Amino acid sequence: MSSNRKFFFAPLGGAGEIGMNMYVYGYGPRGRERLIVVDAGVLFPDPETTPGVDLIIPNYSWLVERKDQVEGIVLTHGHEDHIGAVPFVLEELPIPVFATPFAAELTRRKLDDFELDPGSVREVKQYPSTISIGPFSVQFIPVPHSIPEASALLIQAGDSRIVHTGDLKLDSEPVIGRPFDRDLWTEAVADGATALVCDSTNVFSTHPGRCEASVGPRLAELFAETSGTIAATTFASNIARLKQIADAAHRSGREIVLLGRAMLRMVEVGLKTGVLSGFPRTISAGEAVRLPRDKLLILATGSQGEPRSATSQLANGKFSGLELAAGDTLLYSSKTIPGNERAIARVVNKLAERGVRVIEDPDENYHVSGHLNQPDLLELYRIVKPDTVIPMHGEYRHLVEHERLAESVGIPAHVIANGMSFDFGIMRRNPEFTLAGRLYLDGNELIEPLSGVVRQRLRMSRAGLACVSLVLDRRSRKLRKLELRLMGMPGEDELIDDPELSRLVEDEIMNGGRRRPTGFEGDMESRVGKRVRRHVASVIGKSPEVSVIIHQI
Repeated sequence: MSSNRKFFFAPLGGAGEIGMNMYVYGYGPRGRERLIVVDAGVLFPDPETTPGVDLIIPNYSWLVERKDQVEGIVLTHGHEDHIGAVPFVLEELPIPVFATPFAAELTRRKLDDFELDPGSVREVKQYPSTISIGPFSVQFIPVPHSIPEASALLIQAGDSRIVHTGDLKLDSEPVIGRPFDRDLWTEAVADGATALVCDSTNVFSTHPGRCEASVGPRLAELFAETSGTIAATTFASNIARLKQIADAAHRSGREIVLLGRAMLRMVEVGLKTGVLSGFPRTISAGEAVRLPRDKLLILATGSQGEPRSATSQLANGKFSGLELAAGDTLLYSSKTIPGNERAIARVVNKLAERGVRVIEDPDENYHVSGHLNQPDLLELYRIVKPDTVIPMHGEYRHLVEHERLAESVGIPAHVIANGMSFDFGIMRRNPEFTLAGRLYLDGNELIEPLSGVVRQRLRMSRAGLACVSLVLDRRSRKLRKLELRLMGMPGEDELIDDPELSRLVEDEIMNGGRRRPTGFEGDMESRVGKRVRRHVASVIGKSPEVSVIIHQI
């Protein structure tokens, strides 16, 4: 590669967490590289740490600052943690999006929801077809995953060839889509690979991954021996799982009803794009309520305990007129994403109270992962023979373990976390490439994590809110009236007529004004807030968030 041209990799999300995937490749004259973005995904918030937040997306301000250099977005597949942030990026960067038909259709629908032009999405064909995006040559290599038409990417610029795996597994029987084709991969990487930028999700799993088809017979056995209504929840995007569940239900003489927007949308998109065929007939919820209970299977969203999902609402009572009762069964045909354990436990306990049998499947009899396990990673190394391995798609512990695994078989590896970069020309990482962070979607607004909004909510959730209204004489600044209201905390009666509180506030007003006559009002809000917080804490043992409202008359 010419010394004045640079080819680099820089994750803005997805290298340090499982989710929020966004990776940048740059090539060209140093400082003026042309850029492509691989995936633009979201992370779902934790109500306990980010209350009220709707979505978490990568901070893509670095791209906006270089908008004239960005050639486009390339999508490896249609999972939300890979496409969910596309509309936000396109609102500020009018660039094309390249994807296989299934991911393209999901992305178009997402853009339509945002009232953005779905025409920016361009469908591509998989290997051996090649597309050119600026100085980059990109091929989409078909891979099995837990969603149709997933692709690894072979990205070439200058003399370097990068294999970016996306999410994949070495599945010989994926049920839907093409199995892993070792010969095709061998052909695609015949000219060598400068780097393998590789999925790290299951690096700690030491057994070989199982194929999707192995789930079907176990589902058929379970359904044949189960009485009452059966509900099954799984990731709606796992079209192959949906088909296997529906096929097993059909063979056991059950009618199938789909509950949840995502479940309906995924089946609809699967049928429209042709990736899903032979799916058993489904019925509406209205038809389902008239069936005998042992003639029904419900396919429901909510495998991760999402509070507004179909499964959660069934646990709370009814959804679309359907309900689960004693003697019915709910199957989790999915893996628990770390962090969702409590949410799922709440749903399971509510179902148990209703007498519903819950199968959580810790031994994964009814679920297989869509990611490479450790032996599969070693097999992929043998096929690709990369000069170096760069772990991605994982928490930091996954990246470090993946680095160790690659180095154990003699392949140099480099952990490039969010905000770092790696130069393929000199095989060196830059730990201070850019500030990579997060943005929170809060209602209609994107906010910075350090804006204080979420921090205030956390404080209110822990200790409540004290609202103090002060009426002051404009000339003398004497306190005419003080009102206190406590929300989310006990003890209001003890404080509302407390003369000591009024005295403390009045003292703070008078002394604060003498100490700092300029900027009086803002300074007073801060000082009164601190004094009220200390006094409330001394009386009732809680230090609340305090809001001070000042009226001058």
